Amino acid sequence: MQQPAVRHHCGLFGIYGDDEAVFLAHLGLYALQHRGQESAGIVSTNGQGLLRHAGMGLVNEVFDRRNLEQIRGRVAIGHVRYSTTGSTCDGNTQPLLFSCAGGQIAIAHNGNLINAALLRGKYEGRGHIFQTSSDTEVIIHLLAEPKHQQLPDPLAHVLNHLQGAYCLLLLFSDRMIAVRDPLGFRPLCLGHTRGGAIVVASETKALDMIDAVYDRDVEPGEIVTITDAGLSSRHFGGETGGRGGACIFEQIYFADPSSVVFGENVHMVRVEMGRRLAREAPVEADMVVPIPTCARCAAMGYSRESGIQLGRAFTTSHYMGRSFIMPTQSMRDMAVKMKLSVIKEAVKGQRLIVVEDSVVRGTTTRNKIGALRDAGATEIHLRVASPPIRNGCFFGIDFPNQNKLIAFGRTVAEVRDFLEVDSLHYLSLEGMLASVQMAPSKYCTGCFSSQYPIDVKEPVDKFALERSQLRMFT
Repeated sequence: MQQPAVRHHCGLFGIYGDDEAVFLAHLGLYALQHRGQESAGIVSTNGQGLLRHAGMGLVNEVFDRRNLEQIRGRVAIGHVRYSTTGSTCDGNTQPLLFSCAGGQIAIAHNGNLINAALLRGKYEGRGHIFQTSSDTEVIIHLLAEPKHQQLPDPLAHVLNHLQGAYCLLLLFSDRMIAVRDPLGFRPLCLGHTRGGAIVVASETKALDMIDAVYDRDVEPGEIVTITDAGLSSRHFGGETGGRGGACIFEQIYFADPSSVVFGENVHMVRVEMGRRLAREAPVEADMVVPIPTCARCAAMGYSRESGIQLGRAFTTSHYMGRSFIMPTQSMRDMAVKMKLSVIKEAVKGQRLIVVEDSVVRGTTTRNKIGALRDAGATEIHLRVASPPIRNGCFFGIDFPNQNKLIAFGRTVAEVRDFLEVDSLHYLSLEGMLASVQMAPSKYCTGCFSSQYPIDVKEPVDKFALERSQLRMFT
């Protein structure tokens, strides 16, 4: 199976207490489309049964007025997916919907469970049948366990079995529940509409889309239960020793610049990263140009700090998805060519500072640099607004295989030569962490520093559960 390049996390949206909940969830998912482009789904209820519509593709491809009307309800949870565990297929689309002894339950998950294979193996050994190859389904089997159901707080007990990154939305006929793991790897926020409906979303951009007000983040290790009686909260997981796991890549690349993530506006953080990059790596040049689109904020910061004008080297097609959704490198290369066109007259004869938010494999970046060379740029100095990515991620970013990373086992000079640039500088780890307000101990920087907040004893790739299934029937 082909390993894709870096992809986004999933996006969650939930709303409780609005007659138009399903349609508002549709808008919320549209605002979160950048977080997942493989599939989309919504499950709703009017206090009786749960109704579901989901499918492969983008939000505007999966939903229309007719199928939204068919699942109309006052409560809804939605999900846009990119697969960190399990293939891109219809069976893995979320929210997942199940029936068990306690009734129907729907679940949507953003993150990655590092002990999913171990837990699943135990349940399969006891005769449980799994319907998907997603790590999310493991949670349902834990919840349905009779001995867990007999406990005073079954959900908290189950959550304490999970290891890794997870934000969850669970929907029952009489309540909606939002959960964030004890280390707070992924963002999840709470808000409300003018009509009094309670809203949960992966990013505040989704609240803005439906004109809702941001109230606060769901805290690490918090379970928020929403019913007709209002909102209640409890915590699980115990002390973390002051450590956190907030994914710094949310600030660098994943989240929308308009969102507030981990208490800070993403755009302002990226601008500050660009400023610090300019201080660390000044160079004489005629123009600062970003690699669209995520590097624009950092390029602004670099330009302001250096005093070198910010320019434009590429035009962007708005009708092409991001290249990371393509399954092979050759297709990703073609997608980049279709999406980005060099403005030859703007770069010919110019000394360029090219700002990139991150460099993962390096092949796509090299193609962009080559296009600038062909257009007549005389010098190209690459500045990357994050440190070298030398380690895999096991908590929701799809590059667990470090051998695929351009910076793994290579010096900066060797990466520079591969990318064919005149100079290369990455933002230092210290500069990156100084660009955010939370304490460094609250962030996960494992892909840069190799220091993970959770010890990963047996790293597995996204297809491990599927291989397990195949072994069972061969």
